[in-house]
This record gives sequence, structure tokens and C-alpha cells, in this order.
Amino acid sequence: MTIACRPLAFILLAALVIAGAAVAGWLGGYRLNETPSYPLGLWRIDPMERPVVVGDRVFICPPSTPDFAIAFERGYVRRGVCPGWLSPLIKTVAAVAGQHINVGSSVRVDGRPLGHSEIHAVDAQGRALLPYAGGTVPAGTLYLHSDFAGSYDSRYFGPIPATGLLGLARPVFTLDR
Repeated sequence: MTIACRPLAFILLAALVIAGAAVAGWLGGYRLNETPSYPLGLWRIDPMERPVVVGDRVFICPPSTPDFAIAFERGYVRRGVCPGWLSPLIKTVAAVAGQHINVGSSVRVDGRPLGHSEIHAVDAQGRALLPYAGGTVPAGTLYLHSDFAGSYDSRYFGPIPATGLLGLARPVFTLDR
């Protein structure tokens, strides 16, 4: 190998190592969170070995619907491997099938206030946000929430299918903001 080829070989080897680590991490259930809804950093998807319950922090694929297409256009969700090429969401399960959601200036679940659930009429860019109307969470769906005030969660898109559930969201290495 000539001296001129050594830097190129080193760069190619480094690129292969980085790509291999990224693929291994992806296949191992590791994801990088870059959104403000939960701490920035490396997270892991742990398999669900029991039924989902209120309080579980989960990774879930959003459904491929017109509402989520608009959410992508507005930058609320990013590209990923879920249906519609959307990225999985990290959210906390706030209600499950059969629970009642009341939406006013904030959210109540079965009559109890849901913390940090104020409803905003507009997003950070002044675009209108329409809140979910409320009602009973249907079978096979989950009502999701994040304590981050600007989170795009079920306050706006309502319950989503539990079939998109990927597993529990576990922080591996995160940075508090």
C-alpha cells in the first residue's frame, strides 16, 4: 500500500466501524433521542413482557394518518422506520382502554387532573393546534403524554393504536436540560 492510500484506508475503516456500531445499536434496540419531550441522549427499547399500564414510558410508532403527515411537515415528528417513514415517539402512557379523558384548559383522566397537560391554542410558531375532543379511550389504543409543555402528544392527536408499541423506553445515557 502506498503512503498516499493509507489515509484513505484509515477513513474507510473508520467509516465501516462507525456504520457497524450504528447498525448493531439499531438492531439492539438503541435509539438516539433528539427531541425536547424527554432528555437528550441514548435510549433503549426494552421488550414488553407484560400488558402496558398507566405510567409506563414507551417507544411507540405513530399511525400513518393525515394528522401525523401534518405533524411531520410542522416538525413535531421526524423521519424514521415506522409506518409512513415516521420516527418512534417516546411518551408516557397516561390512560388505557376504558378510561375517560376530559379536555378543557388541561386534561383530566377519570376526573383526576393530568399534570403538565395544559392545552395550547398555537404551537411555538403560532400555528393553530386543535385539541383532542376527549372521550373514553377505545380498546386497543393508548392515551400518551409528556410533561414537556410543547410536546405533541395525545392532547392533540388523541389515543393511538397500541399495535405500534415497540417496548418500554429506558434511558441509557442522557443529558438533563
